[in-house]
Amino acid sequence: MSDPALNRPRILGAINWLGLWTLYQKEVRRFLKVTAQTVIGPLVMSLLFLAIFAVALGSRRGEIDGVAYTSFLAPGLVMMAITQNAFANASSSLLIAKTQGTIVDLLMAPLRPLELILAFVFAAMTRGLLVALVVAVAMTPFVSMTINHMGLLLFHALAASALLALLGILAGLWAERMDNLAAVTNFAIAPLTFLSGTFFSATDLPPALQGLLTLNPFFHMIDGFRHGFIGQGQVEPIIAVTVMLAANLAVFWLCHRTVARGWRIKP
Repeated sequence: MSDPALNRPRILGAINWLGLWTLYQKEVRRFLKVTAQTVIGPLVMSLLFLAIFAVALGSRRGEIDGVAYTSFLAPGLVMMAITQNAFANASSSLLIAKTQGTIVDLLMAPLRPLELILAFVFAAMTRGLLVALVVAVAMTPFVSMTINHMGLLLFHALAASALLALLGILAGLWAERMDNLAAVTNFAIAPLTFLSGTFFSATDLPPALQGLLTLNPFFHMIDGFRHGFIGQGQVEPIIAVTVMLAANLAVFWLCHRTVARGWRIKP
């Protein structure tokens, strides 16, 4: 005789927390299975950037904003690790699901667009922040990384990883092959990251280019994150926070509309 409790429909509520948590766990386990690629690789790359720029420019560059060049550079490298890995996790996961046909499992699950987006975003943020923590700890013996404003540091780490995760979802939906995804990374994400003050100060640029630089949200995420370490930034903290909030809300709205319409994921 069957148990009546098993035949009773499950009440999911306003948000299917169980489904969201299950998909989140799946995505986290996916990248943890290949830590050599998803964690160790970015760590080695960040340390190589630090070593190359410290040797090439460290002794000749002098101080920037009152701190040694390596102390100025290190937060930018940590933020670069956050952005690149958050983007890569969300975009590659969606693209793999599409190419392997397992995207059908997500579409058939009792998950709303909001729950799908949140699960992918939280998993991508987990990877980005994990890599950032590993990179920061590995840099500590070589660079002074004193935290001056924990609130700013945490806000920009979370906001940047969320923004790049959302952009990763859009890229994963758009891409049909790995080379499409590589094109987005090479021609959009990487240039925006490298040309946003990761390796240089905005004051090094002509006034016209400084104004152009402030239009790049990547500049604000890096500047605000660096402000959390060295205690000062090149724009007011409230401006950087406002830009990041506005960028996240705009991209989240676009992402939700795109997923809700089933663009490139529904037949």
